[in-house]
Amino acid sequence: MLKFIFMGTPEFALPALESVKSSGHKLLAVVTQPDRPKGRGHQLAPPPVKVWADNNQVPVLQPDKIKGNKEFIKHVSNLDPDLIITCAYGQILPSELLNIPSLGCINIHASLLPEYRGASPIQQALIDGKEKTGITIFYMDEGMDTGDIIIQKELEIHPDENAGELHDRLSELGGKLLTDVIKMFEKGKPEGIPQDDDKATYCGKIDKSMGEISWDQPAYVIRNLIRGLTPWPGAYTFINQGKRLKIWKAIVETEDSSNQRHTPGTVIKADQSYGLQVACGQGIIRIVELQEQGGRRMSDVDYLRGNLIKTGTKFGRA
Repeated sequence: MLKFIFMGTPEFALPALESVKSSGHKLLAVVTQPDRPKGRGHQLAPPPVKVWADNNQVPVLQPDKIKGNKEFIKHVSNLDPDLIITCAYGQILPSELLNIPSLGCINIHASLLPEYRGASPIQQALIDGKEKTGITIFYMDEGMDTGDIIIQKELEIHPDENAGELHDRLSELGGKLLTDVIKMFEKGKPEGIPQDDDKATYCGKIDKSMGEISWDQPAYVIRNLIRGLTPWPGAYTFINQGKRLKIWKAIVETEDSSNQRHTPGTVIKADQSYGLQVACGQGIIRIVELQEQGGRRMSDVDYLRGNLIKTGTKFGRA
């Protein structure tokens, strides 16, 4: 029987945890981020991985920082794991930790490495308009997602898929792939394949400011930004002297702007037949679902029933 330590934090890691549980091997402990304030009341809330561990009677460790934390490193060493599995944990593992398990440390990453090393591979793939992505499980080293690849599985991105939907499918795929990898480790330490660093691309953390729509961009670029930032942090624009509108979904009406004479951000149609259509730097986009600040999410047609938007209205900051 192999002995595992699992390190992860958000919901994305839960299918992988279920795979560990069903493997029949020993889960020594779960390591996750500390409880954080959440919601309007800012009350401390446990991360999803901690909730899972508590429900499954698995010991939980929540160090604030790992690097330089000698007490934590010693505790993990005393547990004597064969393998450390990480999935969206949220901290870079120092060499002192990487060197503890006899079979190494592996990570579940939501891209086809070496593409999209870093913090936001799911969102960035959509923002960039990619048609495929996938899961990579690889050996960890001291670099950021640079270790040798154990296994990869490609996943086609659906044309209208947003980050939340793609997140869920990749999460499930990660759990299934981990089951396969654990079976590989049962036969000994599998050999990894080095990544081609010359083909590496990177993605940083998602920031809320990324969501403000720049209407002088082409329609397909704006649509992909909306997909990549939905449900969080959300893409948005402004109307009527600063009223903020979150855009949940949009479709490209046309990418051709050869006959277009409208200033980008200008509403060119706003009625029950055509919905809410806006001129972009190139092409026209229809805002299919939106949410006024403090209001509820609704279709463009429903929104227009209660909110008059005249053609010629300009979206964006005043």
